[in-house]
Amino acid sequence: LFATKIFQKYMKRAFEEVRTEVSNLNSFVQERVTGMKILQLFTREDTEYKKFKAINERHKKGWLKTVWYNSVFFPIAELLSSITLGTIIWVGGIGVVMNGTATEGDLFAFIMFVPMLFRPLNQIANKFNTLQMGMVAADRVFKVLDTTSQIDDTGTTVASEFKGDITFKNVHFSYVEDEEVLKGISLEVKSGETIAIVGATGAGKSTIINLLNRFYDIQQGTICIDGIDIKSLTLKSLRAQIAIVLQDVFLFADTIFNNITLKNPNITEAQVQQAAKDIGIHDFIMSLPNGYQYNVKERGVMLSSGQRQLISFLRAYVTNPSILVLDEATSSVDSHSEQLIQDATDKITKDRTSIVIAHRLATIQKADQIIVMDDGRIVEKGTHNELLKKADGYYRNLYEVQFLKAEAI
Repeated sequence: LFATKIFQKYMKRAFEEVRTEVSNLNSFVQERVTGMKILQLFTREDTEYKKFKAINERHKKGWLKTVWYNSVFFPIAELLSSITLGTIIWVGGIGVVMNGTATEGDLFAFIMFVPMLFRPLNQIANKFNTLQMGMVAADRVFKVLDTTSQIDDTGTTVASEFKGDITFKNVHFSYVEDEEVLKGISLEVKSGETIAIVGATGAGKSTIINLLNRFYDIQQGTICIDGIDIKSLTLKSLRAQIAIVLQDVFLFADTIFNNITLKNPNITEAQVQQAAKDIGIHDFIMSLPNGYQYNVKERGVMLSSGQRQLISFLRAYVTNPSILVLDEATSSVDSHSEQLIQDATDKITKDRTSIVIAHRLATIQKADQIIVMDDGRIVEKGTHNELLKKADGYYRNLYEVQFLKAEAI
């Protein structure tokens, strides 16, 4: 038992090391296969191969360590069995020959009983290796399962539909302590209004969207929809009323139809087709093999980036959301696709609260209000024409730079 306890301690540590390296190995391979073109473009094949070899070497050393512990433990178990058998023969032999306290049959019976005693112990020892592997794997799984959510879904109010009034009041937020991303943001979006948020990379534009959906909780201030603090709403009802088109579109290895109806599986194909016709992409989908039943494969690799963006736009539109968010929705599309989306945007944002995050200022000129952000603060507000009238204004300078580049091209 003492030997088993010592063995368990070291064996568990060795298997934890093996599991960690297996995880690192799988992650490394998946990432490099996904980014193979980048590696080839930057001629990183030899460097990445050396990294792969180093991870494999650590993995091999971890396994060799478990083999070494096994090679020590199992001979010890066999040795104890042999010592016990030898002791019985020695003591029993003395009893039979010298003292006559036992018969030859008694001695023979004990010799037969010893293997019967140690056989299950040896089997336990043989299974101990597998048991330790399972315990380590289970421990890693339970650590994930026991992870507590940073967002407390303690709200009790269920919102069936929003009018769409949004208010941020003195909102402060930081992803990392002492590094504020939003510094006292206050803004108001009226129901049915379309606002655009512009600014440099890292200004905090996408963070506003993350906070509106409660992917994170703010450290100070309040965020309200229709006058209700979003913390008092259930997460499910809050997010059910908000549709987002993200810059980086993710599609599952499934049909176009199933990807579009993720939020509401009860939507019919006829409804999806009508929505696609509304935004002008029905013909594109029908041109694919099997149309809406076309399988886009993992991450939508069978489609171009512009086509994925169009499907993501349709996925948001078909749910008829109370609040629509477009986060760089036209960043990865060609001029033709951008015009399709822009025409559809004008239609679906009508009488619906919409938030548009954009770098291309040409796509937001019709917005009811434009919010200009810099370093986590709102530096300008107004319509497109109002902001252009501000001499040396942030928006005006940004607009002139973009259109001077366009004219130069």
